[in-house]
Amino acid sequence: MYKDFEDYFERIMDRLDMIERKIDRLTKRQNCMNGDELLDTQDLCLLLKTSKRTLQRYRKKGVLPFNFLEGKVFYKLKDVHHFIAQSFNPPRNK
Repeated sequence: MYKDFEDYFERIMDRLDMIERKIDRLTKRQNCMNGDELLDTQDLCLLLKTSKRTLQRYRKKGVLPFNFLEGKVFYKLKDVHHFIAQSFNPPRNK
């Protein structure tokens, strides 16, 4: 009886792992636009270790491109990488 329970439990765990992988794939697919991964405000705040207000300032200044989708702000990952590169390697004045 104990062995049957272990087998049953193992099958349940395998099935949960499979479901988790499917959810991860679906989530990644939903967070894309034209093949570019999208980050929401919370993701970007955590990545840049900054506040929502700072991101709003960057958007207003036009230094950080963004997109509105369904009333929510999203940032393309490639734009975020470009923003970070520009922030840490500003153009030098001659």
